[in-house]
Amino acid sequence: MKNFVEELKWRGMIHDIMPGTEEELMKGPAAAYVGIDPTGDSLHIGHLVSIMILKHFQACGHKPYALVGGATGMIGDPSMKSQERNLLDEATLAHNVKCIKEQLGKFLDFQSDAPNKAELVNNYDWMKDYTFIDFTRDIGKLITVNYMMSKDSVKKRLSRESSEGMSFTEFTYQLLQGYDFLYLYQHNGVKLQLGGADQWGNITTGTELIRRTCGGEAFALTCPLIKKADGGKFGKTEKGNVWLDPERTSPYQFYQFWLNVSDEDAEKYIKIFTMLDKETIESAIAAHAECPERRELQKLLAKEITIMVHGEKEYENAVSASEMLFGKGTSEALKALDEKTFLAVFDGVPTFDVEKSKLPINVLELLAVDTQVFPSKGEARKMIQGNGVSFNKEKFTDPNGQVDESFILDGKYILVQKGKKNYYIINVK
Repeated sequence: MKNFVEELKWRGMIHDIMPGTEEELMKGPAAAYVGIDPTGDSLHIGHLVSIMILKHFQACGHKPYALVGGATGMIGDPSMKSQERNLLDEATLAHNVKCIKEQLGKFLDFQSDAPNKAELVNNYDWMKDYTFIDFTRDIGKLITVNYMMSKDSVKKRLSRESSEGMSFTEFTYQLLQGYDFLYLYQHNGVKLQLGGADQWGNITTGTELIRRTCGGEAFALTCPLIKKADGGKFGKTEKGNVWLDPERTSPYQFYQFWLNVSDEDAEKYIKIFTMLDKETIESAIAAHAECPERRELQKLLAKEITIMVHGEKEYENAVSASEMLFGKGTSEALKALDEKTFLAVFDGVPTFDVEKSKLPINVLELLAVDTQVFPSKGEARKMIQGNGVSFNKEKFTDPNGQVDESFILDGKYILVQKGKKNYYIINVK
C-alpha cells in the first residue's frame, strides 16, 4: 500500500493531523470521508482540495466516502462565515445532491467492482427520522456547552463586532457533523474524517463523540485553506467563483484561470490539483525556472486539471480558443467555437451593431462608415492592400470586395482583425 500521509506531505496538503493517523492507515485499507455542503448544484474549485485528498486516498488503496449534507445543508456551518445561511428546501437539496455526485464521478471511482470503490452518502438519510428529543438525549448529553464554546469556529463568530450572534440552529451544527462521523464509524467502519483547516473543530467533536459513545478511536486530517501568493482569495475572479459546471464557467474560462496563475502559485497548485508524481512535478518546476516566460508549468497545470474536470476534447478546444488572440488560430478553429466560448475569448473587444438588411455591403463602407474599425475609408483601403485585415481569421485583400451573410458566425457575429492584435466584433442584428 502507498503511504497516504507521506503522499500528502510532499504535496503540501496537510494542515493538522491527529497523532496515530499515519500508523492507522499503514495497517491496511481504511475508510475515510469528506463532507460536502450541497448549498449549490455545482462544486467550485474551492472544493477541489478536499476532493483531491479523497482522490489520493482512493489511489493509495483506501475506500473514500463523499458525504453530502442533505440534513446539515438545511442549517449551515458557522465556520468562517459572518452570517447565517439561507435554508434550502428538500427539492432543491435533492437536485443539488444529484448534480454534485455527477461532478464527483470525474474524480472518484464510484462504478467499479473494486473493494475500495467510492461511496456517496447523504446524512439526510439517517437524520430525517431522528427526533429532536432522541438526538438531544442520545448525543446532546455527551458533549458539554463548554467544549462546544471552545471551538475556534464558534469563538470567532461570537467575537466579531458585526456579529448578530449565533442561532441555536447553527450552534448545534458541530454536534450534527460529529454525529455523522459517529454514524459512519458505527455503520461503515469509517475511522478518518478529512476536510479543510476550518473544519478541525467539527471533526474533533466527531472523534470525541466516538470515544465517549463506544470507546472507539477515530482520526482527523485537515488540509490548508488555499490562498494566492499575493494574499488574495483562491478561486475567485472578477466574475466570482470558478465552477466545475461548464454552464457556469466554460472549459475555456476554466483553462484560462489555471493558465494565468503566478509562477509561485503554479508551483504550489501543480502539487495539490494534479495526480502527477513527484519526479514529474519536480522536473517541470526545474524546467520552468530556466525559462519562466514560456509558462510551461502553468500550461501543464491547466492541461492536467482541465482534462480531469472537462475531458480531453474540451481541453483541446480551450487550447485552440486560447490561440485565437495570439495569431495562431485558424478560420476552422474559430468556426468550431460555441457562442459562449467565442464571447469569452473576445470579451472586452470593441463591438459594433450592423443591420442584417445592409448585407452584402462594400468592405470599406462596413469598416469605416457603418462601424468605426477604421477612422476613414482611405486607412481601411491601405491596410487591406497591405494584408493587414482579416475577417474570421482569413485575410481579406480586395478593397472593392463585399461582405455578405456567409461571413456571419453563429448566426450573428463577424470577427474583424486589424493588424496582429486589434480585434472587433460586428454584431449583425
